[in-house]
Amino acid sequence: MHSTALVTGASSGLGAEFAAQLAAQGHDLVLVARSGDRLTALAERLTAEHGVRAHVVVQDLASPDAARRVTDQLAARGLSVDLLVNNAGFGTCGRFEEIPEERDHDQLMVNVVALVDLTHALLPGMLERGRGAVLNVASNAAFQPSPYFAVYGAAKAFVLNFGLALRQEYRGRGIRVLTLCPGPVETAFFDTIGTRRAAVTGSMTTPEPVVRAALRALERDRGYVAPGLSNTLGAHLTPRRPRTLVAAIAERITRKVLAGPATASALSGRAA
Repeated sequence: MHSTALVTGASSGLGAEFAAQLAAQGHDLVLVARSGDRLTALAERLTAEHGVRAHVVVQDLASPDAARRVTDQLAARGLSVDLLVNNAGFGTCGRFEEIPEERDHDQLMVNVVALVDLTHALLPGMLERGRGAVLNVASNAAFQPSPYFAVYGAAKAFVLNFGLALRQEYRGRGIRVLTLCPGPVETAFFDTIGTRRAAVTGSMTTPEPVVRAALRALERDRGYVAPGLSNTLGAHLTPRRPRTLVAAIAERITRKVLAGPATASALSGRAA
């Protein structure tokens, strides 16, 4: 019997790569995002290439009832989910007072609320079946305060701590929980946020090795993974320093996002 993986934010970037690698492993898929055309094209391609079933659910995860709408679609199609990949997310950057309030609200709805709601909705079924996994996508921003990315960094810190807590709760009960904390990845995130200066480290990787590292870490039942040597070192060393010092150092790095003519209203965006 095929297992089924639900991937949010599946229309591009890391989400599309998760879908591709999971299909190659033989998982049936439920692809969730706002962009129906792109989801349908991806579903058709993965079905043709790997012979898996790929279901499309078009849903804006910023909606307050997004998780219920998704699970209603699952119930209507008779689908159960064995692997939940909470990948959908977007960011804002700039001076906090200049970022539109509604953008940060939507960011929290997608990055935090929908992630928790979908986990609430799908994890009980995994427990009943005695198997399952949850893979949450955070960021290397989760390990320290992130001036000029204040809401984004705080949301990703929530995702990391939420995932680590759930992992301890469900160890020994057949459920694996992994948090992925990548550095900058070459995706539409930087196009929609409005500036490539948001990749404050100056270097990016591609989705393929990040997803490969995440699925390998999930198989090994790791708590979290920060792919890449510099990210791994940062994940282990940064939390051991005084938090106010970390915040001050981070501000010197992230302030470069303020350079140039772009305004805060342009430095916010959403992945499809």
